[in-house]
Amino acid sequence: MGSTRFGNFDQFCADTTLPVCNLLSPTDNQAGPWNGCELKGIPLSDDRHLGNLGSIIFCGIAIAATLWLLHRSERKRAAVGRRQVISRPPPPPCIAGLTVLAERCNYSFWVRLAFSAIHIGAIAATTWMLFLNAIVGYQLMDDGTRISVALVGGSALMFLIGVGYIALDTGFSFTGFWDSSLELPNRNISLYVLYLLVPLLWIVLFFVLESVLVLKVLGEIRPMLFLVGAAVAFAAGQVFNFVVSPYICNGTSGAIDGSMFQTLFTLISVVLVWIFWSSITEDDWDMDTFGQSYTSDYNGAPGRRPSSRV
Repeated sequence: MGSTRFGNFDQFCADTTLPVCNLLSPTDNQAGPWNGCELKGIPLSDDRHLGNLGSIIFCGIAIAATLWLLHRSERKRAAVGRRQVISRPPPPPCIAGLTVLAERCNYSFWVRLAFSAIHIGAIAATTWMLFLNAIVGYQLMDDGTRISVALVGGSALMFLIGVGYIALDTGFSFTGFWDSSLELPNRNISLYVLYLLVPLLWIVLFFVLESVLVLKVLGEIRPMLFLVGAAVAFAAGQVFNFVVSPYICNGTSGAIDGSMFQTLFTLISVVLVWIFWSSITEDDWDMDTFGQSYTSDYNGAPGRRPSSRV
């Protein structure tokens, strides 16, 4: 494996502004020996810069959207997976905005590294909970019970702490075990797998399980529009972040990069996933996704089959 690019972050850090690059940089920020486009952003006083203001703005929108979705989820008393949805950790785009703010305002390095590690751990935990929510839809165990919520929340907390610790140890060198990743080509197999590959696996499995649930079990098509839309938005965000980002950065002389659009499309994807979840859960609550009553509107119209929904 030593002759492959597997586990190396140097090229990623040259083309993107991933939070892991803060942990691997000798200066504890995005300015590493990667010879990529440096995101400078908006100049501030005392030779400081606020990079990627768009990500911070979209993060604020994401926080507001998250609160609204939590409120709507709480009102769906009969919804399958409601407690699991409510108990999810903060969405990574919000933490990403805080990381960018800490990074570009020249806060102390330990604040920047701490937020970066939390961001990485939150990605692992959130995608794991997304996968578990797909399993909950099959009702293999009683939904909303203490053991169900504890298994989902507890296992996600383990991901958050475990992956977060590896990230912290990489940045702060507590044990020195990952010190070799601080030098080019910045190979860190643990973070490469737990931060990049495993979350992608959970997302793919979520899409597959939910597709089977909707198409085979429920026999419906309309909810798939939201799920496919979420997948397309997520994929678009990754393309902007990993492929288009260096072109945007070079084209704007470091004013912005693809991470701003990645944050936007991730937010859109999260909202569409929530709408998808809302559209396939029980119809006998007071309000549906858009605030209308299912029970009062249902008159046997095609596609409205309360008994078929989970």
